[in-house]
Amino acid sequence: MKLKFCGAAGTTTGSQHLLEVNGQRILLDCGLYQGRRKDAYEINCCFPHFDPATIDSVVLSHAHIDHSGNLPNLTSKGFNGNIYATFATRDLCQIMLADSARIQKSDTDWVNKRRKKENLPPLEPLYSVQDAEQCNRQFVNMGYNRAMHIGKGVKLTFLDAGHILGSAQVLLEVEDEEDGKTKRFLFSGDVGRGNNDLLRDPVIAENIDYLLMESTYGGREHELGTQADEQVAEILRQAIDRGGKIIIPAFAVERTQQLLYVLYQLFRNDEIPDIPVYVDSPLAVNATEIFRLHPECFNEEVYQVLFDKQNPFGFEGLTLIRSVAKSKELNAQDQQAIIISASGMCEAGRILHHLKNGIENPKNTILFVGYCAENTLGSKIREGKEKVRIFGEEYKLRANVEKMDSFSGHADHSELIDYFNAMSGPRKKVWLVHGETSRSEKMCDALTQIHDGEVSVAELGKEVIF
Repeated sequence: MKLKFCGAAGTTTGSQHLLEVNGQRILLDCGLYQGRRKDAYEINCCFPHFDPATIDSVVLSHAHIDHSGNLPNLTSKGFNGNIYATFATRDLCQIMLADSARIQKSDTDWVNKRRKKENLPPLEPLYSVQDAEQCNRQFVNMGYNRAMHIGKGVKLTFLDAGHILGSAQVLLEVEDEEDGKTKRFLFSGDVGRGNNDLLRDPVIAENIDYLLMESTYGGREHELGTQADEQVAEILRQAIDRGGKIIIPAFAVERTQQLLYVLYQLFRNDEIPDIPVYVDSPLAVNATEIFRLHPECFNEEVYQVLFDKQNPFGFEGLTLIRSVAKSKELNAQDQQAIIISASGMCEAGRILHHLKNGIENPKNTILFVGYCAENTLGSKIREGKEKVRIFGEEYKLRANVEKMDSFSGHADHSELIDYFNAMSGPRKKVWLVHGETSRSEKMCDALTQIHDGEVSVAELGKEVIF
C-alpha cells in the first residue's frame, strides 16, 4: 500500500490524500485549498500530484469545502468513478458545491475587471454550477456502520466523526495483495469534540493498524467546554447593552445551525433580551432545511425535540434571508440585531458586506465562533489588527471582538489525545495532517510520548509505503 499526501499537509485546507492498493487509486477527500487568492487558484486548478483521470474512486469524509470543494473540478478533468459519502454529506454537497461555483464566478468576475485594466488575460473559475451538478451524479451514499466493497480487496465503513452533519471517519479494511496481509486503515477526517449541542459523539474505532489523523488544534486547548450556554448568554447580553449590532461570521453548515439551537434555548428560557435574529446566507438557509431531514445524525436530546414536532432551528424573531435585495435592506438597517452570515473565515459571501458596514462602529460586536486559518480576513480580525482590507479598501477595526471556542467543531489537543487513546489496535504508523506545521508537530510530540508506534507529520507531496 502507498499513501501520498496531496493536500492539508502543513496547512488546514485542501484535504486530499491518495491511497494506492491492489492496482487501484483511491482519493480520500478532494478539498479546496483556501488562502491568498493567487496561491489558492494556482494550487486548486491543476491537481499537480496526480491525474484526475487515473483515480478509481473518491471517499469523502464530510461536506466542508476544504474537504469536498474541488470535486467538480476533479470530475470535469476526467474522473468518472464513484464518490462514496454518507447520505447527509451528499445532500449538503448538493447545495455547497453549487454555492462554491457561484462564489468562484463572482470572485473571478471581480478579479477580471482589475486584470482588464492592467491588460492581463482573464481567469476562468475552477468550475461552473453545471460542473457541480454533474459531479453530484457520481455520489454513492452509505449509512454509518454499513460495510461496502469499493474495490478489489478493499471494504469501506463510515464511522460517525461527530464533526458536522454526516461527517465520518473512513475505515478501510484491506486485503493487500502485495504482501498478503490484512490491514485496517483509518482516516479520521475531522474529529468532533463530543458532547455537542446537536451531534452524537465520535465513534471509537477498533483494531486500527494504520492511522491518518487530523491535528488542527495540536498544542491548543479550547477555552470553554462544548456546552457553555451561560458564557454565550453573557457575551450576548453585554453586546446588546452596547446598543449595536452583533455580527457573527459562521460557517453555513453546522455552526449556523448550532448557533440557532443555542439561541432557541436562550430565548425560550428568557436568558437574553428579545432581539431580532437574521441568518443572511442562502446556503445556510438551505443547509438548515437539510438538517431537519437527517435525525440519524443528532444526539438524543435533539432527536427527541424533532420527534416532539418542535423546530429547534426556528423561533419567533428569526428571519432567514435568501435574496440579495433583502440582504441589502438588512445592511441598510440601523436597528439592533444579531446577524449570522457566512463565511466563517470572512473570505467570501455576505459577511464581507456586514463587516464593511459595521467594523468601524465601536457599538458593534463581532463574535467569532470557530476556527480561522492563517492569513484569512477572519484571523486578522480575531487577532485585533488595527486595520484590515475588505473588498480592496482599508477599514479600521473599532468594533468589539469576541471569541467563543466552545462552538468549534474540532477536537482540541486534549480531546484529540483522548480520541487516540480510546482507539484500539497497534497503530503501527500514524501520519498527522490537517494542521498548521507547528500544530501538527506539537501533536506529534505528544503522541510520541504515549505511543510506541511510529508517529510523523505528513509532508506535502511525500509518499509513504506500508
